[in-house]
Amino acid sequence: MSLFSASCRSAKYLEDQQYLVTDVDLSGVTPELKESAGLYVANEIRPNSPLYLTIYNLFNTRDGQYKKDNIKNVGEPPRILDSAVVELSAVQIERFLQTKGYFNAKVSPQVTFKKKKARIEFQAELGDPYLIQDIDRTVDDPAVEVIYLGQVVPKSTIKSGKRYDAADLYAERESMYAKMREEGYYDYLRQYMRVGIDTLGQGNQTDLKIQVANPSDSSKHQIYTIDSVYLTVEAADPSLKKSTSSRYSEQAKIYYTDETGKFNLRPLARYAFLRSGQRFNIKNEELSYDRLYEMNGFRSVKINYEKKDSAKLDVHYALVPRAAMSNQIEGEFTFSSGMSGFNVGNTFSHRNVFGGSETIEVRARYGVLFDSRLPGSLSDKIFNNDFQIGVNVSFPRLLTPFPVRSVGRYGLPRTTFSSSLQLFFQDQTYANRYWINSLNYLWYEAPNKMHSLTPVVIEYRDGHLNNEFRQSLIDRGYALYVRSNDRQYFGLGAQYAFTYNAPKLTTKDNFSYFRGAVDMSGNMLGLLSNVLQFKENDNGEKLLFGVPYLQYVKGEVDYRWYRFLGGNRQLVFRLNSGVAVPYGNNKELLIFEKSFFAGGMNGIRAWQARTLGPGGYNRETTEQDIRLNLRNLDQLGEIKIEANAEYRFRMLNNFFGAKLNGATFLDAGNIWRMRKNEINLDGEFDGSKFLSQIALGTGFGLRVDLDYFIIRFDAGLKLKDPQFRGSDQWVIRHLFNAKDFKRTYYETHWPDRYNFIQYNFGVGMPF
Repeated sequence: MSLFSASCRSAKYLEDQQYLVTDVDLSGVTPELKESAGLYVANEIRPNSPLYLTIYNLFNTRDGQYKKDNIKNVGEPPRILDSAVVELSAVQIERFLQTKGYFNAKVSPQVTFKKKKARIEFQAELGDPYLIQDIDRTVDDPAVEVIYLGQVVPKSTIKSGKRYDAADLYAERESMYAKMREEGYYDYLRQYMRVGIDTLGQGNQTDLKIQVANPSDSSKHQIYTIDSVYLTVEAADPSLKKSTSSRYSEQAKIYYTDETGKFNLRPLARYAFLRSGQRFNIKNEELSYDRLYEMNGFRSVKINYEKKDSAKLDVHYALVPRAAMSNQIEGEFTFSSGMSGFNVGNTFSHRNVFGGSETIEVRARYGVLFDSRLPGSLSDKIFNNDFQIGVNVSFPRLLTPFPVRSVGRYGLPRTTFSSSLQLFFQDQTYANRYWINSLNYLWYEAPNKMHSLTPVVIEYRDGHLNNEFRQSLIDRGYALYVRSNDRQYFGLGAQYAFTYNAPKLTTKDNFSYFRGAVDMSGNMLGLLSNVLQFKENDNGEKLLFGVPYLQYVKGEVDYRWYRFLGGNRQLVFRLNSGVAVPYGNNKELLIFEKSFFAGGMNGIRAWQARTLGPGGYNRETTEQDIRLNLRNLDQLGEIKIEANAEYRFRMLNNFFGAKLNGATFLDAGNIWRMRKNEINLDGEFDGSKFLSQIALGTGFGLRVDLDYFIIRFDAGLKLKDPQFRGSDQWVIRHLFNAKDFKRTYYETHWPDRYNFIQYNFGVGMPF
């Protein structure tokens, strides 16, 4: 409000006969056209952003007026009324409306003044829209006519009886241009399609005459085939050129030049889709651009053509590599419920390690979390330390022991070898060493179908509870928790995930999204143990290399339904559920790394992550010191069911230079244990209690859309909390006597505090 007030007062800096534009409106236009028509108002007369105008005024005013010299290029200068620009904007809006079938549309600007401020209203008189009557299409070239009538016209939005819309004509021209370029017509231009509009004597109707003409110097359009292909890796610095000589690859049918001496042809040729002997196809050019850029090894990719004769083309690929090495440092500060800390990470990348645009990434991360409720100095308040280091080696192709056909037309396939080590220490409670290695294949079956297969996952974990804490858990009946976390294990498993329609997540459209994943471990080892008779420890767990091995099967499904409601409005429904079945060596309780949790910025947003469930579990039943040390470790489960409904809409088109969107949402769900255990009383799944153990939360969110990414702020409000019983679950009724409720809760649940509203800050959409 202060910024808005300051920007309004800025009119005092204007000279006489100058007026600051504070509002622009458009009336008399249908809602479906209003936003688009408003885009034709010139920027010079659009109201200023309050923040940017205030910044400009701070640096560019002197003695109560704007400076004439030494003007600082900051903020945004005042948008001063200019009658010529107003008239020009009215003409532009009028022309736009005419392209939408309102041929008789008139737009008149009206300006009202108040002191040194001006308000502009563009008043439109649309008249009756013109409807399309007859459509006459003619094509001079019979071969082109087959393409036009067979592939373009059936999908055209130009229909008899529909309101005339120039956008439909542009769309049909673009569709024809794309199809012709796909069929080998390299020389085809958009201008060959011509449209005539006939309204004489038709009333409010118009006839369309569409002609696809031949080139002026020929009786037909020419199809081109590709003759020779040249691929050159250019040195970023000409002084570093190592070679300019070409060699011909008979297998790839490409003339290859590597001025850097660092790249092999075979991995690059795989994604050079324009090949010798093929008919020219613009789609192959687009695919080549996409895949070569996705290899992440080149900062510039250019494809040029040279006419060999009247029907042949030579293709020239020119690739400029990125810097071989790069380093990125990032960090974040965390604060929540009396806990604060920071994370610092470093990622080092080395590209083109083996000559095929492969990448090695070395990642290191350190995090520390402080608990202000712990006594002593700052070092005594350290709740946990977390150090991670990992190495990824990524190949932009599938490396398999057997040949596979090219799978790069719909997306870049990748093979990734990963290895990482985590060292975690929780004060006076728990220490964990976790080492995991994997081989992953990622490929696309279609533009909207992605597969991820990890045939090998090898992991080793060594977890230790503090001796005193371990004994206190055993003495109080928590032996199961001790056996599940104070242990070593070895895992040998595999994972698979299928994703459908992921590219559409950023579009405004009607579609469904699906992701299904399966994770399993110990199946093969279980079969081998029956044959080889593996040894067992005192708890009956079978051993491999003297260490128990994991056995579980875990599946998860994420389904979303997106409905576009016009404008910038969207409705989204989501169902996210999963089941993890531990058996054999860990049949009593699944280890926490493989368990589900509820709450958080992408789940049930009224709860902080890992503070909901399982089932009807209430932490009041856990003793005070154990409750303190089991934070984030006791609210896990093997079953998860979550559902979300979210309505998204536009709030402001210009919010400090960005777009401000809003959302209202309703979240529901919980997690459950598969079996009873001494830790989570009433935490097991029971069909008769299912509905009573569903948590409900609602809320409102703000999303600042900066085009490149979205900054999100959500506030979730608890409605129904399953940790309570009966009508007490509807905690929303205590919202207005929250002080007494929170005090009572803190006394019985120390160190936990109760928050009716949970704030979530993040980057990107929740789903």
